[in-house]
Amino acid sequence: MTFSFRRTTALLATSTLMSLGTLTGHAHAADQMEIMERQIRAMQAQLNTMKKEHNEEVKRARAVLAHQREDAENNPYGQRNSYIGSHPQSNAPLITVRKGTGGPDIGRPASDRADITSWSDFQRATAQDEEVTVGGVKIGFPKGRPTIQSSDGAYALSIGLAFHEDFGGFFNSGPRKGEARGAFNSFTSNMRRLRIPFMFRYKNWVAAVTPDFGANHNDGYVGLYEGNLNYTGFRNTILTAGYFQPRVTEEDSESSNDFFTLERPSITDMVRNIAAGDARFSVGGLHYEKRWWVAGYFTGQEWGHRNGSDNGSTYYGGGSSSTVDSQTGGTLRVAGRPVATKDWDVHLGASAISAFRVACNTGTDANHCSRSTSFGQRPEFDIGEANLAATGGISNAAQVWAAGPELGVRWNRLIVKGEYYHVGVQRSGPGLKSAGFQGWYGSAAYTIFGDPRMYNYKSGAFGAPGVSNKEEFNPALNQWGALEVVGHYSVIDLNSGLNEANAKNVIRGGQQTVWTGGLNWYPNRHFRFMLDYSHFIVSRSMQTTNLYGRTGNSIAARIQAGF
Repeated sequence: MTFSFRRTTALLATSTLMSLGTLTGHAHAADQMEIMERQIRAMQAQLNTMKKEHNEEVKRARAVLAHQREDAENNPYGQRNSYIGSHPQSNAPLITVRKGTGGPDIGRPASDRADITSWSDFQRATAQDEEVTVGGVKIGFPKGRPTIQSSDGAYALSIGLAFHEDFGGFFNSGPRKGEARGAFNSFTSNMRRLRIPFMFRYKNWVAAVTPDFGANHNDGYVGLYEGNLNYTGFRNTILTAGYFQPRVTEEDSESSNDFFTLERPSITDMVRNIAAGDARFSVGGLHYEKRWWVAGYFTGQEWGHRNGSDNGSTYYGGGSSSTVDSQTGGTLRVAGRPVATKDWDVHLGASAISAFRVACNTGTDANHCSRSTSFGQRPEFDIGEANLAATGGISNAAQVWAAGPELGVRWNRLIVKGEYYHVGVQRSGPGLKSAGFQGWYGSAAYTIFGDPRMYNYKSGAFGAPGVSNKEEFNPALNQWGALEVVGHYSVIDLNSGLNEANAKNVIRGGQQTVWTGGLNWYPNRHFRFMLDYSHFIVSRSMQTTNLYGRTGNSIAARIQAGF
């Protein structure tokens, strides 16, 4: 690499000999001095080129030495470690951050339950949200839910939150003379839901456990919303076994984080509780496509239903230690989407549910049991108030069923939907006739600003408005989230056989009508503030709180967080 004088001398000698040979052969063709001058100039040019090459080699050598000195200063033990067999160092950083690519669910609220998806869908959802990798472990927020997973996504643990705190009260709702007042607070509060969904995944196998610290109409109860095993390996299909909320009716197929108003319309709540509802033992599955959806489940008892230690321990009336034959039933729901465009969605569906065999409880005679059922609904504000419309116990109930259609239409920012259901109770016994009840509702929602509600084909129902990152509440940037105005009209008729001669066939549960209007504000995808006003009218029933018919009003608010 050094400049060599011997090399230069050899080159000069070679050039001189060649020149002499040329001079000898052409002495008479050109002047000897001119030839020598040309040869000297050629040798000088060759020397300059060699000097430049030498200088470049020196620069490269100095750069290598400087880099080696810098490495030695930064890691003085590196050479020693190489001798003692140190592990090879990876060029990948310990912590990396990958931005999300976005997706159709970006900006929409998270579900109020474990979000069961196939392994491939889970990986796609992970790619849509920001992800941090720490030493090969991925920490991300698919659909806004904190998730820890292995590098290949085969193992994953997700933790969520559904927090609904309700407060408000009733006014101009007092009883008539001779009626009991009932629990109609002028102001109170209730932790309506406080669910913490845990989801454990191994590829297409998913276990979901969701305790609920708001598991009753009044604060102070802890229950289970779901505990089940799921398999998602078949295309667009989820198979489930365990305690679960079977999807039946359009309203019940929505997440409670997406409801138009604080509570479901009374008829859908009444129907789902026949053989579905929260924490119902279920075995079945659902399948979805972009244009249709179907689900069916065999169902049993609710969680805690045979536990008599606290008859208020479960959400729908508590357990009983006298149950000797638990309920069995089933649900079926089919939905279609015949129109699906940018501006229009049309939803058509039907739901059916049945308790094939009502639970049998022993009474004073431990050797015999009886099967009975009952229906009752609050005026669609759940802060511990009493039922005004209620049937009381219906004895000798062999089977209970309900069925009805669903219809919904979305046009741009406006959604209108409704459902109707007929409820039947088959009775066994001399002189007893079947009882029949009915109910319906119509709801509307209009998104004033923010991303409007859209159809969610994976649940066969409408979802909540969305708030993109550029629309999240920030007054300094003139960003206000999303705001919608909502309303619904809801009716249940719990009267049956009012003109029957046999008093055992007369059921006067009353007819309840509720008008509700409200506003929902979403500062971002994780939080919502709701305000509802309701006016209710209930015809007389057999309840001591409603002997002559009763009307009233309520104002209710909710603060909601979902992850």
